Amino acid sequence: MVFRITSIRVGAERIEKLRLDPAFNFENRMTTRSSVVHPKSKAASSRSTPKAFLRGFTIVEFLVGLLISVILLAQICALWFYSSRSFIAQMNYVDLDRSSQYALDSMSRDIRQVKKLKLFATNSITFTDFDDKELTYAFKAGKLIRTKNLTDRALLQDVTSGSFAIYQRNPMAGAYDQYPTADPATCKLVELRWTCAKKIYPSAPSSTESMQSAKIVIRANN
Repeated sequence: MVFRITSIRVGAERIEKLRLDPAFNFENRMTTRSSVVHPKSKAASSRSTPKAFLRGFTIVEFLVGLLISVILLAQICALWFYSSRSFIAQMNYVDLDRSSQYALDSMSRDIRQVKKLKLFATNSITFTDFDDKELTYAFKAGKLIRTKNLTDRALLQDVTSGSFAIYQRNPMAGAYDQYPTADPATCKLVELRWTCAKKIYPSAPSSTESMQSAKIVIRANN
């Protein structure tokens, strides 16, 4: 322990003498020693970093990666587009079916309690209602319109075609059908036909829902 302390003191005294010596530039000497890098240590540091980590992407690798990314993005967009269109088309079918069912239920309830058929045309039909007022149904401007007391109400939207037909009470022999008639006084059945269509967007194909046939009995006209 005494030897170590003595060595430290001797070393400190030598450094102090060199610092005081005007012929010896201590600070420049220390800076020069500290800035010198041993060639072996420099080579070792360069060998410690693999060349693979120093390389970047080549233009070919970048273009190939970009092409793969574009293809994957296009596939995802196409899948999303067709899935969305199918979902909206199904919602259109559901909405058209719901609207058609609502219109049929409303007309069935009204026609069953009318007193008689007053006027008939293929696109319009007028009844004398239970309260002796006129009740009219007509296909016009892509809608099924109900008119009573000079008040119009749209029962159905997106109608592409619609028609009415009237029948007698007598059934046809050997068939589940009635004889057609052109006279409102002999009308017992009223047949309704319409076709509805709705588009997802203007250039898309139409989602079509057809009400092929529905016959309603006029119960008061027995």
